[in-house]
Amino acid sequence: METSEIFKKVRKIEIKTRGLSNQIFSGHYHSVFKGRGMAFSEVREYQYGDDIRTIDWNVTARFNHPYVKIFDEERELTVMLIIDISASNQFGTKTQFKQKLITEIAAVLAFSAIQNNDKVGVIFFSNKIEKFIPPKKGTSHILRIIRELIDFKPENKQTDIAEALRYFTNVIKKRCTAFLISDFQDKSFDDAIKIANRKHDIIAVKIFDEREMEIPDVGLIKVKNAETGKTSWIDTSDSKLRKNHRKWVLKNEKYLDDLFIKSGMDVAKVRTDQDYVKPLVNLFKKREARL
Repeated sequence: METSEIFKKVRKIEIKTRGLSNQIFSGHYHSVFKGRGMAFSEVREYQYGDDIRTIDWNVTARFNHPYVKIFDEERELTVMLIIDISASNQFGTKTQFKQKLITEIAAVLAFSAIQNNDKVGVIFFSNKIEKFIPPKKGTSHILRIIRELIDFKPENKQTDIAEALRYFTNVIKKRCTAFLISDFQDKSFDDAIKIANRKHDIIAVKIFDEREMEIPDVGLIKVKNAETGKTSWIDTSDSKLRKNHRKWVLKNEKYLDDLFIKSGMDVAKVRTDQDYVKPLVNLFKKREARL
């Protein structure tokens, strides 16, 4: 892709997602994703009702009068975006591909984070770690992330969520908030996700397309697995085939839902042909209600 074309796409996404972040998400984000603790600010004279545990005994002894320590909330967080860039995300049957939706959601979350003075980092993964961008602050850093989302070409096509989570827990030492954005077309990452969520606060953002959920009756068609390259012919007029596919989809959905619940994770589900604002706002409100 030409540099000028990349710039235009980055600018378009920036205008849209920064606007959404300013108007909708920043308030919810600020109230939900708070700092890890309290930072010392100043001392003042003791007042009736103050917690005696906050008395600064050194200052009290110096002035022969009780003084207490005042703390401000330590708001700065590190936010990690763990982004699936495997080939299955190059799919969409109506409004857009899953990968385009992932780019916009990642940009909205990133702009919300920097408005909250948080650091943002990114891990791009397929069935290996494709790229790691260390956490930093600033608009130029976010624009770099968006540029990479638009133009990055992964070396591999398949998906390994467990590998991404193991790398994440190894490279990010301090507790952070992480958004795992994927279509979750993978298995055997149960242990990795449980371990990662014990150390960090992980939120799943599941991206899916309507046609992945249910096969339409359109006769004989040729299909290709984007991650393995395998092609085959299927007869979509076969009601048994469509029914079995639907059963498989529901079974996989239950597996994921159970895994997220057991791991103590929140999840937002976003469809490619629907607005992502409502699922994300509902996610924030759900977390806010627990505070």
